[in-house]
Amino acid sequence: MLVDTGANVTLVRTDLAQKLKENFIYTAPNISLKISTGEKAEIHGKLDAAIECGSRKFQHRIYVADVTDPCIRGLDFLQKFNFTVDLEKNEIPTGGEEILLFSASVEHSKLSSVLAKEKTIIPERSECLIQGVPEVSGKFRYAVTDFPSQVSQKGVLVAATLVDLKREAIPVRVLNLDNKPKTVDKGAVIATCEPVVDIVARPQDFSE
Repeated sequence: MLVDTGANVTLVRTDLAQKLKENFIYTAPNISLKISTGEKAEIHGKLDAAIECGSRKFQHRIYVADVTDPCIRGLDFLQKFNFTVDLEKNEIPTGGEEILLFSASVEHSKLSSVLAKEKTIIPERSECLIQGVPEVSGKFRYAVTDFPSQVSQKGVLVAATLVDLKREAIPVRVLNLDNKPKTVDKGAVIATCEPVVDIVARPQDFSE
């Protein structure tokens, strides 16, 4: 979710607005706004639409412009619905949900590796959880584990799992397809972590 507290209005990208069924109100030509980079974005019109935040929807007037992001929630949206922004946790708490904010540093983060916390033996033809730790901590909080390209274990699959990197250990679900046990040494790369920036975080969503 992308929020810009410096934006006075909420914006939606032009191509997405054209797909919406809401009534589009055209504005006068040559109306533009200055964005944070100093560039100007042309305003094509406005419409009333339902903006989804977490599991709730909020009816709000949004402006249609040639912007890069699909939707930018502005200060008008935050103030109208009494949202508070927790910059320390990079989230908007609402109704028991933690709505994660978009972060430019997260967007450009490279995949991070997950290392085996302890030496583990995966029995033949079986599935198990391996406790892992991030190779580099603190870059982002939530991530999806996936199969590492540099993995040396043939015949081992890694399940894509949503995890909270602030926990002491990252559970990585693996499946040994071979007829022989596989040994994973301590410190070996067992998965990759891809940052997640747009989720509704509920405790039951995360792998234990």
